[in-house]
Parts: sequence; C-alpha cells; structure tokens
Amino acid sequence: MGIRAVVWDVDDTLFDYTAADRAGMRAHLLTEGLLDGYDDVEQALVRWRQVTNAQWARFSAGEATFQGQRRDRVRVFLGMELTDAEADAWFERYIGHYEAAWALFPDVLPVLDVLAASHRHAVLSNSSLTVQDRKLRVLGVHDRFEAILCAAELGVSKPEARAFHAACTALDLAPHQVAYVGDHPDIDGRGAAAAGMLSVWIDRDGAYTSGDGPGGPQRIASLAELPAILGADTRFGAPSTFR
Repeated sequence: MGIRAVVWDVDDTLFDYTAADRAGMRAHLLTEGLLDGYDDVEQALVRWRQVTNAQWARFSAGEATFQGQRRDRVRVFLGMELTDAEADAWFERYIGHYEAAWALFPDVLPVLDVLAASHRHAVLSNSSLTVQDRKLRVLGVHDRFEAILCAAELGVSKPEARAFHAACTALDLAPHQVAYVGDHPDIDGRGAAAAGMLSVWIDRDGAYTSGDGPGGPQRIASLAELPAILGADTRFGAPSTFR
C-alpha cells in the first residue's frame, strides 16, 4: 500500500516564518528604539535569530517550557533581568508586528489543491497548539488538516520517533503509509526517515540536488515536486479552489 497521508511541518515549510520574524522584529526594534547598540538593523536581526535558536533548542530538549523560552529570548536579547510580566509584554508587542507579516509560501495552496483528493493531511510542529492552531486559521488553511499536533502538548518533540508516530496514530496509519514534509534536514528530514516515514525535506534556499540516498529524506527545492514523489496527480499549477 502506498502513501495515504502527508504530515506537514508549519514554520518555514507552509508558513514563511523567517521572513515574518525578520519583518516583525525589524519593525519592533524601530518602534522600541532598540537599535543604538548595533551597527545596523541586520546585526540586531542576526543576534535575535541566534538567541531564538538557542532558546528554542532548550525547549525542544525539554529544558524549558514554551512560554519560558519566549521569556528567556527577551531577557537574553535585551541583557536585562525582567519579570515574567515584563518579558511577556515585550514579546506580545513584537508579536503584533510579526503577525502583520504572516504569509504562506506561494507553492503551498497549489500543492494542497493537487493532493486534496488523493491524500489525507495533518500537521506536526515543535511549537504549541495555541500558536499553530491560530496561525493556520489566520492563514486560511486550518480546515485542510485532520489533526494538528504540537510538541508543547504532546510532551515530545521532533526528531524523536515518538513525535512522528503520534501523528501516524492520529491518522490511524502505519509510518510507512505516511509522508512527512519539513524544512529542517535533521529535525524533520532525518527524524522522519528514522521513524519509518517517507521523509521529504523542503530546501528552498539550498543548492538543490536529488534525494539524500537510501533510507534518507527526499530533498526538494519546491513543493511543486511533491506530487511526483507521492505518485499523485501531477497536474500542478491549477487555480486554487480554496477560499
């Protein structure tokens, strides 16, 4: 039996998180008057990304709660001792700018349309359900997915096999019947492959080559390549039927 369902990562797979984060933080730093300590905006954005990656790694490893890593991102970035309420308020002001820049990648709706009749769909994210559920609703794709699973509620994060298997269980399918699509070569790509799924690594910015070899993730540069990998109808590019 072939692939019957696709489980999707969200950030930087369906949703252009990096662009929204950069645009949101740029606007936030300008509004807050926080650029004096940097040579330029780009230097500040690089610093924010470094802090975000470090604190997210702590959350993924179970060393911090979802809200805790947000607060620590603010404290480390600012180099200040803040109360939880102060850190939360700062982050919420950033969120306002960040959400104003939310957008799907342009290849998302076309591929979801092509695969709508042939495959079931779900989400597995290393975030929280509160965040991703709302995000998918705002972006207009929430109803495309049968299940939305997130690490904060599951208590286990990718690349652990238990996270991927939880998504398969939610679909009542075996891992070999499910494909996983994500943007991170290790957390998503190799993690899903090790869990026994058909692993597809979306690498939009890299030097594109074909698959990584037997047992590893299939590497694609655009979601337009996904239907062919799944053996689905490849009439890609038809107008979106979803409103």
